[in-house]
This record gives sequence, structure tokens and C-alpha cells, in this order.
Amino acid sequence: MSNAESTVSMRGVTKTFPGVIANADVSIDFHKGEIHALLGENGAGKSTLMNVLTGIYRQNGGEVFVDGKKVEFNKAADAIDAGIGMVHQHFKLVKAFTVAQNLHMGWSKTPAWISHAQLNQSANEIAEEFGLSINPEAYIDELSAGAQQRVEILRVLARGTQVLIVDEPTAVLTPPEVESLFKVLRALKASGRTIIFISHKLDEVLDISDRVTVLRGGKVVATHASKDMTTQSLANLMVGRDVLFERMDRHHASDAERHEVLRLEDVSAVHESGAAALTNVNLSISAFEILGVAGVAGNGQRSLSEVIAGVRPVTAGKVKINAHDIAKLGADDVAELGVGHIPEDRLKSGFAGDLPVSANAVLRVYREEPVSSGIWYHEGAAVALAEQMVAEAEVSTPDVHVPLRNLSGGNQQRLIAKRECQIADQLLIAVYPMRGLDVGAVERLRAMIMERRNAGAAVILVSEELDELLELSDRIAVLNHGRIVGTLDVEDATLERIGLMMGGEKVEVKN
Repeated sequence: MSNAESTVSMRGVTKTFPGVIANADVSIDFHKGEIHALLGENGAGKSTLMNVLTGIYRQNGGEVFVDGKKVEFNKAADAIDAGIGMVHQHFKLVKAFTVAQNLHMGWSKTPAWISHAQLNQSANEIAEEFGLSINPEAYIDELSAGAQQRVEILRVLARGTQVLIVDEPTAVLTPPEVESLFKVLRALKASGRTIIFISHKLDEVLDISDRVTVLRGGKVVATHASKDMTTQSLANLMVGRDVLFERMDRHHASDAERHEVLRLEDVSAVHESGAAALTNVNLSISAFEILGVAGVAGNGQRSLSEVIAGVRPVTAGKVKINAHDIAKLGADDVAELGVGHIPEDRLKSGFAGDLPVSANAVLRVYREEPVSSGIWYHEGAAVALAEQMVAEAEVSTPDVHVPLRNLSGGNQQRLIAKRECQIADQLLIAVYPMRGLDVGAVERLRAMIMERRNAGAAVILVSEELDELLELSDRIAVLNHGRIVGTLDVEDATLERIGLMMGGEKVEVKN
């Protein structure tokens, strides 16, 4: 049965969906007063297992014990009542509401009638109890990602949570926010709570966790003390083979080969609200080059990528591809010039989730031979091309006829990366392409990006992972409040210098 020191024990848990075994005979103990990391590739079964534990899914087999007692959760509320809560990667807050309103929304202890003053006082008391600083009157859409996450954690803890599940909690946080979060998690651990930490960032896993369990193919392959593991050994367990982390080989182009592909001249753009998004941006990138773009989230990275891809109009300046001004061209026209774009939000901007994998795979070429001829669309040709792309990108899917939304996030990202790389003869724009992906998917995407660079395309790589930029880039440009602070050759770049530039320190710009 369950281990005496375990807060939660899962024994032989199996969960299946039509044609898919998501979890197969999974047994794990989560101990009181520990941070237990749960690792696995995208699609390994982590989310499904946690959905069983939080009452969203019912298992097909196996048992769950909480504090030694067998439990059966028919709905999420049952798990909450048993002291199990989850902070999801994508926050579940209402942005138009205040912090206090979000904390009390849907909570049975919130009186039917309560004044704003009482609501704010209650929120302050909750924050004080758990040692987390908040402004109860602030609206959610005014808060940073780290502050929003604190509100999510408080919402869960206020409802009596003893087992806290955090899913990719550092994906959108700055380094100081990560440090702040880890202080909170260690304090919760010290209070006797159980923390289940799901992440793909192996260095963070080793820093914060006491033990780590690795899932692969829906099964537990290992549980170890974190102090006995390395990032390399964890990566190998996750993927089932040796994973390469070293800097990838790159083609050293001659001066004749390195012609300028993209140039931005005094480019400005605005947000939908009319506020400045980019201001007087000057930038260039050549063939056989990866230009990394660094900056704290929300400092113009997305707007920069959209301007170059033809998604966002410019209000001033010129955007040139191979010396031709494209500032007034739309996204389709820019793509036809050989520009691929892996957007920040793949489901909103990159895919049609309800359409099959085959249709999404050929979105960029559906008007071209052999997929189309004249007004005729050839389904068989589209399926054949999609199957080829799925195989080459190592996308895991039952077949290319299933809806795209049924694929895991990592498999969706592999597919969009393959699709955009295939058209990126001149320029590839990759915006946070590795965010939230497992080490196997990251390794594959890095290889795709480097292949484009070595084939002669220019690559713009936007990332919040500075180590990633240093490993892949030839040069790194830093954005701060929509302006280019400076551009460094990677040989001159250090984490400390880039960090200072992200805060607005000026350096000489190399264009």
C-alpha cells in the first residue's frame, strides 16, 4: 500500500484514451516536506498523471492514497477538498479583476456580500499568512508574470492545499522572479507541504528538488535523489539515449557568402493600444548568421518579429529583405520571399487547432504543386507531404488525420518548426521556439535552426534563455523598452554584460 511518510501515493495508475496509453502502471510516492520533481519528454504522461491526481481525469486502473487513505476523485473539487492544488503554466486568473477579487472568486468561504475594503483586508491577511507580498487592489493585467504567479499560488494555498503542483513555473519568469519563487517553494517545503515541481529546465530541477522521478512513454523509468544526478544523466533518462548539449558545428562562411539578408532602418511600430512597441530600431543580419535577440519579456521582442514577418505594420522606417523594402507587404507576401516564422504563440498564430495535422503541415504551400493545381486541392498529395514532414521532424502522432490540438505541445512545436524551416530559404524568425520543451525536442529544434543557418539562411532567434543564445548565436542584440541597446559578437558576450544591457545599459551598436 502507501508509504507511511508519503503524503500522496499513486499505485499502479493507468490512464488510457482511444488508441493511446497515457499512463501505464505508474507508482510514485510524494513525501511530506519535500520538493519532488517530475520530468519527462512532451507526451511522456506527466500532465495526464497530474490531471488524475487533481481530479480532472479518472484513472482506468490503480489507486491513489492521500495521508494513507485511499481516495477517489470524481471532480477537481474533490481533490481540492483533499488538500491537493495545482498552479498551471498558463495562469487561470481573470485579468479584468483585482488581486483580491481573484483570490476570493469561486471560494466557498467568501461571503455572498462583502465590501471592497473587507475583500482587500482578507487578501492581505492571506498574503501575510504565507509570506507573499501582493497589492490586493492591483488589476491582474497590470502585474508582471511573477506577481501573477504569486496570486495563483495564494489562491491555491488559501484553500488548504498541502500538496502543491507547479507546472513549468519558471517558463515566463525573469531570473530575479525565479529566485523569488524558489524562496517561496522552500518556505512551503519547510512548513511541511509537499511540492510537485514539473519543469524541463534541468539545472533548475537539480537546484530546487530533493528527489526526481522520470517518466518515459507513460511509465516510470527512475526515481533518484536529485543530489545524485546531473543534467546529462537526467536528459539521458528522459530521452532514452545520450543527448548532445555541446555547441553545434557551424559552417564558417566566406565574406562573399555573407551577404546582407535583412536590414531595419529607424523602424518604429505601435501596439494595438497605440503605445510605442518599437522605437527607431536599426538592425542587420547576414546569410550564414544567427542573430540572438535578448530582453526581459515584453520589451518589444514579439513586435520585432511581427514587423519582420509582415504581421505588424511599421509606423516609420524601412524593413528590407535582400535590399527590397517589405514594410508595406503582408505576411503571405513576406513568406513568399523565403521567410519562415515560428511565432511566440503557436496555437493563436501558427496553427488551426481543429484542422488535421495534414492541413496544418501544408498551410504554407497549399496553393502550390503538388498540393494544388489551379483551383483543385489534392488531399492525397497533402497527406503524403505531411507524413514526410512528420517523419523528418520526429513528430509523435497516431496519423496525420487527427486534429492538431490533440498533439502535445512539443510535437506541435516540432511540426511548426519543420514547416517554417522548409520555406525559410532566406530568413527564419524563431520566437521562443524552445520554451516549455523537453530536452529531446530542444535538441531536435536546435538542429533544425542550425541546419537553416548552415544552409545559408539568416536566422533571428528570440529567447529568454541567455545560455541558449550564447550557445547558438553568432551575434546577440538586446532590446529594452522597444529600443536596441546594443549588439555584441558572441565572443564578447557574457551573462553579466547581457544582463546589464537588458536593464538598459548602453553599449556600442554593431550593425
